[in-house]
Amino acid sequence: MHIEAFREYCLAKKGVTESFPFDRETLCYKVMGKLFALTDVDRFESVNLKCDPEKLISLRERYPAVGPGYHMNKKHWMTVLMDGSLADSLIMEWIDHSYELVVAGLTRKQKSDLDEL
Repeated sequence: MHIEAFREYCLAKKGVTESFPFDRETLCYKVMGKLFALTDVDRFESVNLKCDPEKLISLRERYPAVGPGYHMNKKHWMTVLMDGSLADSLIMEWIDHSYELVVAGLTRKQKSDLDEL
């Protein structure tokens, strides 16, 4: 997966915005203001995605390209190396999972606002 495909996939999701809240290199994707994905826009060597803690353990055991979330809560975030060892469909599945986790944690009002988009 290349960065443009990553960007397009993230931005196609309902209520998603992209921004650089930390610095000029860290591209972040948020749904209703809540972070679900980030990457280095210049290098695109890895992406950080939110993940269910139990699922994260099994993914780290199964895929060498999956590690603890770099600069993130290691229990809830994973870093996925974009080294070509993973199918794009798998990465998209994990992006979906990250997005869905964040949406599930939104307030009723935020979910209602998202539904209206």
